[in-house]
Amino acid sequence: MTQETSSTPLPTRVVLLLGAMIGLGPLSIDMYLPSFPTIEREFGAVSGSLQLTLATYFVGLAAGQAFYGPISDRFGRKPPLYFGLLLFLLAAVGCALSSTVTQLATFRLLQGLGGCAAMVVTMAIIRDCATGAAAARLFSRLILVMGIAPIIAPLVGGWLLTQFGWRAIFFLLASAGTLALVGVHFLLKETRDPAHVVPLSVPSVLRSYGQLLTDRSFVGYALVGATALTGMFAYIAGSPFVLIEIYGVEAQNFGWFFGANAAGFILGSQINGRLVGRFGATRVLHRAVVIPAVAGVGLAGFALAGWLPLYVLSIGFFAYVGSLGYINPNSMALALAKQGHRAGTASALSGSAQFVFATIVGVIMSAWHDGTAWPLACVMAVCGVSALVAERVLTAPFRAPATATN
Repeated sequence: MTQETSSTPLPTRVVLLLGAMIGLGPLSIDMYLPSFPTIEREFGAVSGSLQLTLATYFVGLAAGQAFYGPISDRFGRKPPLYFGLLLFLLAAVGCALSSTVTQLATFRLLQGLGGCAAMVVTMAIIRDCATGAAAARLFSRLILVMGIAPIIAPLVGGWLLTQFGWRAIFFLLASAGTLALVGVHFLLKETRDPAHVVPLSVPSVLRSYGQLLTDRSFVGYALVGATALTGMFAYIAGSPFVLIEIYGVEAQNFGWFFGANAAGFILGSQINGRLVGRFGATRVLHRAVVIPAVAGVGLAGFALAGWLPLYVLSIGFFAYVGSLGYINPNSMALALAKQGHRAGTASALSGSAQFVFATIVGVIMSAWHDGTAWPLACVMAVCGVSALVAERVLTAPFRAPATATN
């Protein structure tokens, strides 16, 4: 089955802005990861309790997307960005001024509620301007921009932690939100098609979500992306403890491990941009989804056997995270391919699913804390295998023939 493709060129400055906005999500996660042990000691909290601040952030991301999607389909792409980015930067200031885990978790919830606007609306803007392989290539370009955030964030966070303390990290995030808000006002034009204005009422919103949930193509590709990405969220939540506390990696050096995996993610996304033009998004996704399953199961097997040296752990992390450079843009492009009339709502539902799963994983990673790498490896294995099963079972009727490009 061949997917129709179309594309409206976006200026480079707009692509950079969209990449920066969607990068706020990983930036606000990855930058404070090296400070987990320090914040726990300052707050007098038990080891692993800071992972709950990730869980509340993911709750905000999941809940907020369900709100911003229908709003952007009704009123356009820019108004939700104004509100969301303002809430994001104010909540970041609140995080910087927190003095307990509860306060930090609360402001992280609000930060997630604000920051998810950039994620939802950016995806909708891409769908407004491109479909099929063109959309997959554009998503890959965005990853090149947003992928810089996970590389530099832990390094910058570690440096700020040692030089100015962990609170400086959140003040910097507030500044980044401010710059994004200014960029939206001056650089971004409205992309929503006036002919596709969706009525905003509870029945119409519920009806749109219901129609999406019965669309096998959308559900299948959205689940592939969500379950694979959840494994990366488990890695984000668990890797600071595993690498710093178990393997003795210094907090200021943690960013090098994290950045190497982010570089693999970027490299994969750029190779993907070339592959989809030749083989099609469905074929590339069909091959790539095997990698996180193998990497996750391999890590779990070594951890269960009690032999998981740092180099083996690093290879597994790199393979899993790098594979998302192929899986993420293709699954998103394919999920949204037929949803042009409700791109915001579809993007919101897909994103909400990702962060509902991420919230569950955050709680699991916080509760399942046995002092080893086994919980992290096991969760990554389950996520990788789930993505493989979803792709093989749910998307089979929509898989393109070997000669098709989509």
